Amino acid sequence: MDLFDSQADQQMAGAVPLADRMRPKKLDQLTGQDHLIGPGSLLQKAIQDDRVFSMILWGPPGCGKTTLANIIAHETKCAFVKISAVLAGVKDIREIIDTAREKRSLFKKRTLLFVDEIHRFNKSQQDAFLHHVETGLITLVGATTENPSFEVIPALVSRCRVFALKGLEPSHIRQILVRALSDKTHGLGWDKERFEADALDCMARAADGDARIALASLETAALHFQDKSVISVKDLEAVVDKKALLYDKAGEEHFNLISAFIKSMRGSDPDAAIYWLARMLTAGDDPYYLIRRMVRFATEDVGMADPGALTMALNAGESFRLLGRPEGDGSLFQAAVYLATAPKSNAVYAAQKKVNDLVHTSGYQPVPLHIRNPATKLMKEMGYGKGYQYAHDHPGGYAPQSYLPDSLDGQRLYFPTDRGYEKTVKQRLEAWLTLRNNS
Repeated sequence: MDLFDSQADQQMAGAVPLADRMRPKKLDQLTGQDHLIGPGSLLQKAIQDDRVFSMILWGPPGCGKTTLANIIAHETKCAFVKISAVLAGVKDIREIIDTAREKRSLFKKRTLLFVDEIHRFNKSQQDAFLHHVETGLITLVGATTENPSFEVIPALVSRCRVFALKGLEPSHIRQILVRALSDKTHGLGWDKERFEADALDCMARAADGDARIALASLETAALHFQDKSVISVKDLEAVVDKKALLYDKAGEEHFNLISAFIKSMRGSDPDAAIYWLARMLTAGDDPYYLIRRMVRFATEDVGMADPGALTMALNAGESFRLLGRPEGDGSLFQAAVYLATAPKSNAVYAAQKKVNDLVHTSGYQPVPLHIRNPATKLMKEMGYGKGYQYAHDHPGGYAPQSYLPDSLDGQRLYFPTDRGYEKTVKQRLEAWLTLRNNS
């Protein structure tokens, strides 16, 4: 508790940034993660019953991962230890484990260890947690902006529950800004009218889902314009270097422009596509946002009609990272022209939606025996791999056999079009299906 007392003293002295001062202390104060912490949810009940388990909090910056860990510490009876994977090493982990063992032995107290940016630990550092998480000596709460499937070792992921936090919506961030603006104890203690409503909306959009950025912008603007009676959108442009401030007051123009850009590419109009692209870049839109939209377009609207479209969009992103602005802008224009003039197909996108519905409705379906891996003698005796036909031993490299679960045999999900490269794919599939039906 000395740590929390010390933080409180700092807050009173105004030494702590607004974002830290405004961190919620209770679960019902956390904004924007109702899918995880709503009434009756697994996490809410675990915290309420003081039966918290090891978990990994995965989400974009500023969505509330650290805040949620602090809330868990406040609302449970665990001893709370917080480290950053950027600064800590194996030696630090061993000391924490020794202290945890002592607390459990002397005081019967569990230790909750929060590891910020856990993906920054290497394999051996992550290995150091395994035994102690498994035995319950520590309850591990790891926070990461990276996909745990790739950045956290599988053994550790299997011992933790993964919770995916969402980036905050502008409406969520606006609530946070209003609370920070009017809070007389930890916030600015100002009247809400000191900021125009449009100015708060702009800051909420400019934060791009990151509450920390939004609160930093609010604090900067408040400090810079503390003598002004009303702070406007125009004022913010002088102190907040964010593209969303340059859009119209309602924020609608941003969505109108991106809609026009996407629909121009979908409609195969390169002239309109590069016009809307230039409009957004001139307005100060984030080029990486536009790159992400083009990568998405390449998979959703071009698909297998031109598999090179995805490569082009990804290469545009890499080229822009190397060159920056303004030289790198050319990569974006080249990608936009390529995508606009490429043959279009949403067949893979449609198949994705169809297969997701199928998995949801059909539930768990066992893997057919003939395509299971006969890794042991017992598995072979049980029929694993029996009857499997090796495709390369057949004419044309195609073996006419079923690969879907038995109950779904013959189910078609992907229907290629006659456009671009997908026409070739369609011809192959039809030939293979004919072979299979005749076998």
